[in-house]
Amino acid sequence: MSSAYRKPDTCWQHHAALNGGMTYSKRARTTTRRIRIRRIRVAGLLVVIAAIAAALGYQLLASSSSTAASPIDVLRSEHRGALGEADGGVRLRSEHRGALGEADGAVPDGTTVFDDEIPGVANLDPALLGALRQAATDAADDGVEFVVNSGWRSPEYEEQLRHEAVLKYGSEKEAARWVATPNTSAHVSGDAVDIGPFDATAWLSEHGAKYGLCQIYSNEPWHYELRPEAIDHGCPPMYADATHTSTAVRTGSLGRPSW
Repeated sequence: MSSAYRKPDTCWQHHAALNGGMTYSKRARTTTRRIRIRRIRVAGLLVVIAAIAAALGYQLLASSSSTAASPIDVLRSEHRGALGEADGGVRLRSEHRGALGEADGAVPDGTTVFDDEIPGVANLDPALLGALRQAATDAADDGVEFVVNSGWRSPEYEEQLRHEAVLKYGSEKEAARWVATPNTSAHVSGDAVDIGPFDATAWLSEHGAKYGLCQIYSNEPWHYELRPEAIDHGCPPMYADATHTSTAVRTGSLGRPSW
């Protein structure tokens, strides 16, 4: 073909002219560059999200570790109600409340040491209840509230809790570390209370002796009993668990046996 008849531009040149002078290859490179930028941005966003998730996960793990549940915490949370607890408290499952309810010592959520209408509080030893109320009043000035998770219990209620513990731990011996028999339980006699939440037990750990309120078992930081002599001499050494007092009765200053 003669050069006289040749078109002044090729097809791709014509296409470039129609697209503002940008060639196909240049557009392709621009598109590729945009895709890469988008991918980089997405990858960066994923890295940020992963970092935030990791930080939150670490905080949750740290929090869980700092408040690691004892075996009784696990037991009571799994049997929440029948043998449930929040910071040491025991409650009956709703289906048991007909036979074993508040009249047997089960306490509603949020019960305080001032709730006289709740048998689990009202049936506590008067001296113990008076010390608790005095301590709770002073603790309130520090922004701390005492919640009664368990107080007085009927023998039937105590037996129900012990039965649940045996099922959980597989033996009477292991269950006895956490739940006493109706004949030896300080809850049944009205001489023990389980207090929560954590800030309340922490407050009692520091100030309880001033009121004669002492933690009795090292494995139950929520379990407090009255030891009037502690006001002058401090709380006595703690027992490892309730099994250390099931065979030998300790007689308190009030002349009553307390286990």
